[in-house]
Amino acid sequence: MRLRGRKGIRENLEAQPELVVLEPEQYKGRWAELFGNDHPIYVELGMGKGRFISGTSVRNPQANFIGIDMYDELVRRASEKARAAWAEQGHDTPPSLMLARANVEKLEDIFAPGELERIYLNFSDPWPKKKHARRRLTHPRFLDMYKRVLNANGQIHFKTDSETLFEFSLNSFADSGLQMTNISLNLHRDGINEEHVMTEYEHKFMGKGMNIHRCEVVIGEKALERYEEVRMEPYRISSDERAAMAAEEAENETPVVEEEKSEV
Repeated sequence: MRLRGRKGIRENLEAQPELVVLEPEQYKGRWAELFGNDHPIYVELGMGKGRFISGTSVRNPQANFIGIDMYDELVRRASEKARAAWAEQGHDTPPSLMLARANVEKLEDIFAPGELERIYLNFSDPWPKKKHARRRLTHPRFLDMYKRVLNANGQIHFKTDSETLFEFSLNSFADSGLQMTNISLNLHRDGINEEHVMTEYEHKFMGKGMNIHRCEVVIGEKALERYEEVRMEPYRISSDERAAMAAEEAENETPVVEEEKSEV
């Protein structure tokens, strides 16, 4: 990706230590200390211009958020988005959001085992050539990394416009023995799904009529336990429904009348 950044970008970022972390490795295992609370930590890998992470952090004040990108210019733009989003809530500085400049390859240098609760992968580079498959953020080598930094409630939330990347990712999740749920081949089939904050790319692709693919991956032990408790709920039949079905079957049953044997 080539970005035409403004002069003085680094100085701009260095002047925002309350929001921007340029050396995130120093907080490995200490992010809760930086946020000043023990709320769960949600991370977006490859946040782009920051629309998603900013909007999602505003909607979910019960969690801490970290947006990660490797480009200075995108971190700068994300900082503007973050401040604008939180200014509408009366905050000069986002209270539960930090932006970090980092490469995803260094994820385990930034976070300690079990330090994260959720990872967002939104419109990651699909790397369409087979020889570049290992660079896809849903490749098993990355999934192994995610499993180590996620805690017992850990999940991955994944969105993409790329059908080939989605197919690759579903197979990658399955081959890694991971539980998938809430799979959608067209997230906004019935119009914009207001439950989800849209990214810049998502808004652009929606305008072109493109389908957005999404799924969630349940990884942590406690998250899996909760999943097992509720996964069959949509298919369960209540006692009232069962009684109604039995009554309907009884009404539809045709009584069998035995013919009397005639005496010869």
